[in-house]
Amino acid sequence: MTAGPMDPMAAKHAADAIVERAAEELRRLLQDEVARLRPFPPFPGAFFTNAIEAEPNGATSADRGCVVVCEDGELYELRIGVDLDELALTGADDPVSLRKEELHKLDLHPRDYIVYGYNALMAVVEKLLERE
Repeated sequence: MTAGPMDPMAAKHAADAIVERAAEELRRLLQDEVARLRPFPPFPGAFFTNAIEAEPNGATSADRGCVVVCEDGELYELRIGVDLDELALTGADDPVSLRKEELHKLDLHPRDYIVYGYNALMAVVEKLLERE
C-alpha cells in the first residue's frame, strides 16, 4: 500500500497497464494452445471455415456477430450468409455455390479481448481434452 492517496489518473494508467498485460499474456497462451489443435475443427454448419466459437455468455455485443478463434489463434467475427450478387448474376440454384462465409479480424480493446480470449481458450482446451 502507498502512504498517501494515489492520483486518480495514475490509478487509471496502472489499471490500463494491468489489463493490457493480461490481454497480451492471454493472447500468447491462446495461440500456443491453438497450435496444438491439429487438425483444426470445422465450424458447425459452415462449409468452408475452420473455427471454434468464442462467445462469452452475457458479454456479447449487439454490434458484433459470432466471434470465433481460428487456426492462427486470432479472434474473428464470422458472418455466414448467401452471396446475393452471385445469385443475381448467375441465377445459380446450388446452395453451396451461393454460400458466403466471411471472417473479419477483430481489433478488440484489451478489456474486451480478455473476455473473448478467455472463452476462446476454454473452448480450445475443451477440444484438446476431447482428443486425449
